[in-house]
Amino acid sequence: MTILFQDAEIVVVEKASGFLSVPGRGPEKIDSVSHRIRNSIAGCIDQPAVHRLDMDTSGLMVLALTAEAHRHLSRQFQERQTEKHYLALLEGELQEEEGLIRLPFRLDVENRPHQIYDAIHGKMGISHWKNLGIENGFTRIAFHPITGRTHQLRVHAAHEKGLGIPIVGDPLYGSGSEPGELKLHATELSFTHPNSGERLTFKSPAPF
Repeated sequence: MTILFQDAEIVVVEKASGFLSVPGRGPEKIDSVSHRIRNSIAGCIDQPAVHRLDMDTSGLMVLALTAEAHRHLSRQFQERQTEKHYLALLEGELQEEEGLIRLPFRLDVENRPHQIYDAIHGKMGISHWKNLGIENGFTRIAFHPITGRTHQLRVHAAHEKGLGIPIVGDPLYGSGSEPGELKLHATELSFTHPNSGERLTFKSPAPF
């Protein structure tokens, strides 16, 4: 985890693939972005996370250091006032150039944490995508999620009603076998500073 920006209200970090955003269940899963920020920055609130990345997803996160900043940022994420962009490598060659995926899905309660397509009970996930080119049999994709559902981009990539090709290294929806292999990176994050009102944009190059 690398801190890119810090002031009295917020901190922006780069998270590595295979590292938790927030603590999981049990003492062995307490180490996380949220836990380290809380313990390393004096005066930080107990729960600084306002959004999260999957453990296997790398890239940009913003955390709140004060209760007021937490309320402000949480509302921005809930009301889709933030902008998030991702890069991914797919496990194959995609010929289409770009498009919009609308796919309803939900948690598979018998196989947690898998998410499954469900046209009746699923909640809609929406993502714009663009094909950036073929690289040695893989496809580099730029994703712009409109909604922020759990595993949204991973499901949208892998499912036959989405792109039909899983992201490289995905242990849940593709052929990944180890934590930290997933080639999905949060490359750009924009939001409004909770105190100054300034629109901030942070960028992080994908490590693949």
